[in-house]
Amino acid sequence: MLVGMNTFHAAAEAVAGEVRAEMARQRKTQAELATILGTTTATAGRRLDGSVPFDVVELCMVAGWLGTSPDRFTATLPTVAAS
Repeated sequence: MLVGMNTFHAAAEAVAGEVRAEMARQRKTQAELATILGTTTATAGRRLDGSVPFDVVELCMVAGWLGTSPDRFTATLPTVAAS
């Protein structure tokens, strides 16, 4: 089960790592990501380093831009157990 800030931060970093990897494969830049998200390059950088997590809308925008599914970026996260 995902609980606590450490797990939350680890999840944000894992998603960011998957986005970075796909961007690298497609040779997309941080500046291009900022344009897609309608934000600054610095803000896009905080998403890419995992210090600020992507929200659901942003992740969907990024997935569409990269021609993939948002699931692609979350596939390695552990499943959250329902209580």
